[in-house]
Amino acid sequence: MKQKTLLGAGGLLSLLIIWQLSSYWLSQRISLASTLAPLPTLDSFIWLISSGEIFPHLFASLQRIFVGLSFSLIIGVPIGLLLGFSKKLEMWCTPAFQLLRMISPLSWMPIIVMLLGVGDLPIYFLLAFASVWSLIISTSAGVKSIDPQWLLLARSLSASKQETLCKIVVPAIAGYVLTGLRVSMGIAWVILVPCEMLGVNEGLGYFILDTRDRLAYSELMAVVVIIGLIGWGLDSLIRWALVKGGK
Repeated sequence: MKQKTLLGAGGLLSLLIIWQLSSYWLSQRISLASTLAPLPTLDSFIWLISSGEIFPHLFASLQRIFVGLSFSLIIGVPIGLLLGFSKKLEMWCTPAFQLLRMISPLSWMPIIVMLLGVGDLPIYFLLAFASVWSLIISTSAGVKSIDPQWLLLARSLSASKQETLCKIVVPAIAGYVLTGLRVSMGIAWVILVPCEMLGVNEGLGYFILDTRDRLAYSELMAVVVIIGLIGWGLDSLIRWALVKGGK
């Protein structure tokens, strides 16, 4: 554990050094690039936190992630269950799902804005569309991993479908669903920032555009760091749930 911590800290330190050298190299060509360096970014980071300027945007982004992932869970897990239990349905749906999964969610932005207008609704759709596929795939894989003997035992004991689902299927697929959720969260978090440049007035993506327009590049870099830290934290939370679920 100590070695892992030291190596991880060494990797972060290397990233910091590369960041400092890159900003110095850029500042020789573009004077404004000096504001992208770690120290100006740290000053802006502290100001954004202490002043509370960033929190409305952060809370708006977290709300959108929560709603988008909730929709993907509500849609993805039942579909994954159906595909896992029905081979014919899986063969029917897989080509279409693979085609849709490979289309960048951002490709739909003009169409979704035309249909749903601007605001939170198109963002919810795009986040759910981007993140649902991992949940479908992982849930289906979880169902297929269930030992058929357990399902046979449930039938021999005259267990109802609800009892079989709650007592056998759900515990068996929980780890798979959490793994799919971890992948989905990472995808949704990456998609969120460009989505928030889509006609909203709050959110981390909107705030990045605002800092660009004000030429406040140290604040822009501070927001980039905040995005990375929050994403890291969300991923760590799901990994913790996976570890706890495996015990």
